[in-house]
Amino acid sequence: MSQRATESISVAATPAAIYAVAIDFPNYPSWVADLKTVTVLATDDEGRGLDVEFRAAAFGRSSTYSLRYDYSQAPAVLAWTQIKSDLTAKLDGTYRFEPQGEGTLVHYELEVDLVVPIPGFVKSRAASRIMTQALRELKARAERLA
Repeated sequence: MSQRATESISVAATPAAIYAVAIDFPNYPSWVADLKTVTVLATDDEGRGLDVEFRAAAFGRSSTYSLRYDYSQAPAVLAWTQIKSDLTAKLDGTYRFEPQGEGTLVHYELEVDLVVPIPGFVKSRAASRIMTQALRELKARAERLA
């Protein structure tokens, strides 16, 4: 059974600036602590990463997963679904970028299910850690570039 979590953070950057950071996959390893490599496997007609493979440190080992990105609501929403993974059965999510005064409220929704069955509270803790870390790193990168 998958675990769903949501979290939000205020960022002192425009929605467009944060969206640009979020879709700049080749640069993720320079600012996302747990990522070792990112490879864009396919792009859409606008050159945006459509299928993207990530190799990350996870649970004390290296994990590889691929996500397919959906730009149908861009730039207000960036959504993805997992297409392949050695550790997760599901890793689907969305970023929503909501203007808030001079900055942006970023909403992150994530649904995670691991291949190996583990107790729900462990999955919940893992989803929460992923979200908190991702939002902090996205905020830091976007504010540094703004």
